[in-house]
Amino acid sequence: MWQRLKIAITGEPQTGQLPDRVQHVIEAQQVESERLIGWAQLVVGVTWAVLYAVAPKTFSADETFAPVPFALALYIGFTVLRVLLLRRGYVRNWFLSLSVMADMALLMGLIWSFHLQYDQPAAFYLKAPTLLYVFIFIALRALRFSPSYVLLAGGVAACGWLAMVYYAMLDATDGMGVTRNYIEYMTASKVLLGAEFDKVITILLTTLILAVAIVRARKLLVASVVEGAAHTDLSRFFSPQVAEQITGAERMIQPGEGEMRDAAVLICDIRSFTPLAMRSEPNALMRLLADYQSRMVAVIQRHGGTVDKFLGDGILATFGAALPTRTYAADALTAVAEMRRVAADWRAERAAAGQPPLDIGFAVAAGPVLFGAVGGTDRLEFTVIGDAVNLAAKLEDANKVERVTALTDATTFDLARAQGFRPDTEPQCRPATAVAGTAAPVDLVVLAP
Repeated sequence: MWQRLKIAITGEPQTGQLPDRVQHVIEAQQVESERLIGWAQLVVGVTWAVLYAVAPKTFSADETFAPVPFALALYIGFTVLRVLLLRRGYVRNWFLSLSVMADMALLMGLIWSFHLQYDQPAAFYLKAPTLLYVFIFIALRALRFSPSYVLLAGGVAACGWLAMVYYAMLDATDGMGVTRNYIEYMTASKVLLGAEFDKVITILLTTLILAVAIVRARKLLVASVVEGAAHTDLSRFFSPQVAEQITGAERMIQPGEGEMRDAAVLICDIRSFTPLAMRSEPNALMRLLADYQSRMVAVIQRHGGTVDKFLGDGILATFGAALPTRTYAADALTAVAEMRRVAADWRAERAAAGQPPLDIGFAVAAGPVLFGAVGGTDRLEFTVIGDAVNLAAKLEDANKVERVTALTDATTFDLARAQGFRPDTEPQCRPATAVAGTAAPVDLVVLAP
């Protein structure tokens, strides 16, 4: 029962240790909040100083000591120091706690000084509306999303006000003591304990409610930061579109779910990669793959494509599957044109560095594909299934047979043209060409010799 009540109040408990990078993001947010708190405190202190400067003074003729200017100067100086230290990244728990206590000490000292300034019994200051600033100072601490400072502010405020009430009771002279009459309390400088306890209870309850709200909000903040970090990580392992599909899904994605979409499939790989891999050092080979993939993937994504998977030295990308578009075929062929230029530049760079040249083959096929999640409940993968995927793979193999660099079929090429694709030069057509693995001859279009 108590556990259910705790969950109802503070929310579901968080399990596991937060990764350091997530913790750093949260700490950075807290530092920004502290800067905001510091500036807000400075505004409050300057406002008090201005109000005090322009307000008419009513000190007793016998009173020569005015504590308010000194308290205000001390508080503003402390706040300015705090803002400067925060700008330099100095954030220490003891210093923040000292700041909380300084806020309340100034406020209570300011209220206490009213009976000196106006030459009234101490009970006079208990009716001062300046006490309302307590709630501002408590609320300011909520900006940090840390309940401990809110609780500290509320606790110090409650204890400070109880001390003020006790001082007023000690100072009760000339019949100015404790009363149980509310009217007498309102019209005379007397102490009504029930009214003062109501103020303390209000301070404590406000503090408790804010602390509970912060605990719940902090859990949401942590969950949001974790989800944001997960989205960033997913974008490194998946394309941005697939990462968005995963994190933006309205419900948990289940295996076996998918939908038919019109898309283009692009496949590219490095020629004669297997012999190269056999004679290369592992680290050098991985660096080569990373260099090759980073160049090709950047072009694919620039034209709206999504990398479906890396197949060793091969890359399978889709256009219009993860993110539906009306120009999927044109985007794929435009991407191939740029990828060929990037590959030529890479080849020249390797030649200048004395490294063996690498040739890359490309193939594109378009048509209806099934886009969805496959795998088990604990391990999912987005993929595309369909004739276009199979044809693209066979066309890429056909590059070697036809002794060309990039191939597509006539249907895909005509569709791309209808969608706005304009080739730099008129490509060569090879009608009714036998392609290994296909049931019938294919009308080929050579995109690059």
